[in-house]
Amino acid sequence: MSDPFKEAAGIRKVLTADETAEGRLDAWLTAQVGEEFSRSRIQALIKDSAVLLNGAPVTDAKRKVRPGDTYEITLPEPEDPTPQGEDIPLDVLYEDDDVIVIAKPAGLVVHPAAGNWTGTLVNALIHHCGDSLSGIGGVRRPGIVHRLDKDTTGVMVVAKNDVAHRHLSLQFADHGRTRSLERAYQAIVWGRPRQLIGTIDAPLGRATGDRTRRAVKRPGNQDADEAITHYEVLERFHEAPDATALASLVDCHLETGRTHQIRVHMAHIGHPLLGDAVYGGGFKTKANLLPDAAKQVVNRFPRQALHAYLLQFEHPRTGEVMHFEAPLPDDMEELVEALRD
Repeated sequence: MSDPFKEAAGIRKVLTADETAEGRLDAWLTAQVGEEFSRSRIQALIKDSAVLLNGAPVTDAKRKVRPGDTYEITLPEPEDPTPQGEDIPLDVLYEDDDVIVIAKPAGLVVHPAAGNWTGTLVNALIHHCGDSLSGIGGVRRPGIVHRLDKDTTGVMVVAKNDVAHRHLSLQFADHGRTRSLERAYQAIVWGRPRQLIGTIDAPLGRATGDRTRRAVKRPGNQDADEAITHYEVLERFHEAPDATALASLVDCHLETGRTHQIRVHMAHIGHPLLGDAVYGGGFKTKANLLPDAAKQVVNRFPRQALHAYLLQFEHPRTGEVMHFEAPLPDDMEELVEALRD
């Protein structure tokens, strides 16, 4: 399938910076043109001379925007691609006429979006299930009622018809407070939380100036969504006499399900996930405190150490409580063993 952002046809827009305009050109343009175009795509357009200032191409994405500047940008005409089935292997834990439960591997994007139009879980599901997937999520997200990050592994359920989609969506919206839904993860974090069992109650919203990152917000903030994570430290690695440790294996149960919730919450209390370049990049040098063998394993670990090991929900047709678990994937198992040694 072609990338819709590479189509030749384009839309020409003229944008004038008002008196409040400031910051880098790429960030300002991204905010002006809307969510269909990512910042990286805007940067590519700038590099390709698709942005003009006073009729001349601007190729420096870092250029400062000044009030009164008038920019002319040619945006590729986006299309709404319908995903096609692709023969991508699926680890199916359960399947019937209403739902399919899979163990998602690391590196698999859930649904098509800018930069990932093919090779997604949706493409694999279309190939596997044919036309039976629920259409409520739209052509890009058929059957999808919840998501895992690209580099997070674990159990997911997908609806195969509209009745199942509505039923499952209600369960996820309820967060298991009045029904049987339960979601639990295992994470490997830097350090050791002071409390071995605790609850993180910290609202989340978009990080300032970044559409993809999330950040803890003050309660009552317009952009703040309730976010609650219950955690328990299962194992400490390289623990010192003062009860500190270099890393810990933590069980996290979600009371709410916000984007990046566990990653942001654990970083918020000072214990980001190993391998999390977005929320824990400043902790990367802590690997130097580990023995050489463990340090090598940690340094080559390519993703955030997060695995959705448990998913429980009420079957949308029978009402039966369905419980599924997936063991730690091999790369996280290797990480745990290296830290133990």
